[in-house]
Amino acid sequence: MSAAHPGRKPPRVGDQPLFRRSLIALVLIIGALLILAPLIVIGFEAFSEGWRVYASTLVHPDTRHAIFLTVVTALIAVPINTIFGVAAAWAITKFDFPGRRFLLVVIEIPFSISPIVAGVAYLFVYGLQGYLGPLFDAYDVKVLFALPGIVLASMFVTAPFVARELIPLMQAQGRDLEEAATSLGASGWRTFFSVTLPNIKWALLYGVVLCNARVMGEFGAVSVVSGNIRGQTNTLPLHIELLYHDYQAAGAFASASILAVIAVFTIIAKVALERQGAGRVRRPALSAPVVPAVEPKP
Repeated sequence: MSAAHPGRKPPRVGDQPLFRRSLIALVLIIGALLILAPLIVIGFEAFSEGWRVYASTLVHPDTRHAIFLTVVTALIAVPINTIFGVAAAWAITKFDFPGRRFLLVVIEIPFSISPIVAGVAYLFVYGLQGYLGPLFDAYDVKVLFALPGIVLASMFVTAPFVARELIPLMQAQGRDLEEAATSLGASGWRTFFSVTLPNIKWALLYGVVLCNARVMGEFGAVSVVSGNIRGQTNTLPLHIELLYHDYQAAGAFASASILAVIAVFTIIAKVALERQGAGRVRRPALSAPVVPAVEPKP
């Protein structure tokens, strides 16, 4: 076996121009067929019957209620999941406690369970034949086939998004800055708002954007717990399905265009947040934390 030349770098996969160009072309073709083509079709079909049909679909009471219910669900579920994600990431990365690995596994559960299975599970917990259903029914509290059930299902599906964005970043940052702030006399909340939050704000916003997009587009779990009642418990994805089943293809695509626009804005926000957050990589990793001075206690 001949020895390798000392000044020659080992060959890498894809160094050949033909292989590299073929791989790029394959990725572009698959991306165009799987991602761009459906979005283009949604745009064309939404206006296939003209602006009047498109506008009449969007101002229809059922469509407006579906949009309203979707927005209300996001306004409730996203802040709660944001608080949960920050708390979970802070607990996992800043403290050592029994069950830490188990908490990581629990956070990942919604990614490994089908949303429809999660919706059925909620039926067995909060339904009239479930474990907690009779208790809520005794106090005339309606969970399933109402807004609370929709919010619960949406929260379950989107629970990991914020935590998954924060945990790797906070693990890489370590605990030195928080410990330094605490040694200078800062309280726990002051340490969080002055040290921890500024270092995770871009990842936090990124997780919130993804969580919001997922809530607005959730279908499987919500379809089980909402009852799919037109004009009452229909979110926008469920409303699109009903329109399509009623052979109102133009109306279905018109409603779907709203979710497509949300997806586009989500991508734009994602790119902007990635560019803003990239600046933290260039900062010195061991820079001293900026903590407001705290007078020593007597």
